Amino acid sequence: EPGEPGYLTIAAPWPGMLRGLREGDERYRREYWLEGDDGWRYRTGDGATIDEDGYITILGRVDDVINVRAHRFNTAELESAIVETDGVTEAAVVGDADGRIVAYVTTRSDVDTDDPLREAIGEHLARSVGDVARPDRIVFTPELPKTRSGKIMRRLLEDIARGEEFGDISALRNPEVVGEIESTVRET
Repeated sequence: EPGEPGYLTIAAPWPGMLRGLREGDERYRREYWLEGDDGWRYRTGDGATIDEDGYITILGRVDDVINVRAHRFNTAELESAIVETDGVTEAAVVGDADGRIVAYVTTRSDVDTDDPLREAIGEHLARSVGDVARPDRIVFTPELPKTRSGKIMRRLLEDIARGEEFGDISALRNPEVVGEIESTVRET
């Protein structure tokens, strides 16, 4: 259904695709293929949505999970729910050292990043995923740290949330945002 999150699958084979596993064909079929009404489909491991025009938006890896209060959450599911909140443009979710949810959120420039928006994000997550999915901490930031190819550096955000040292940030296309995020985390 258009707009509904699902799994990205591929119906036709292509030259460079994975052909098998050393552990055997049964495991390969079980882990990488899905039988549906229209035949076999290759599982990419990504979540996605499709719009009314047929354009696909990749939501992220379905195996990116965080464990919080004995619950496993797919980060793409939480991030998608946060982005559905009015005024939010982008989000990244990580777990902190105590197993709590930390959400890094960017907003439109005309949106106030104050308590009503924090409450709206928490309420939306509670309705769409469950009350236990409410972030324990929401950090508003002008940008999320990204690689030159545009991937969000969740590992770096996790290190900041946990108060740990992080390594080389020279691969980031926007390394200046790291200091801003660290300052914001210390202040909240």
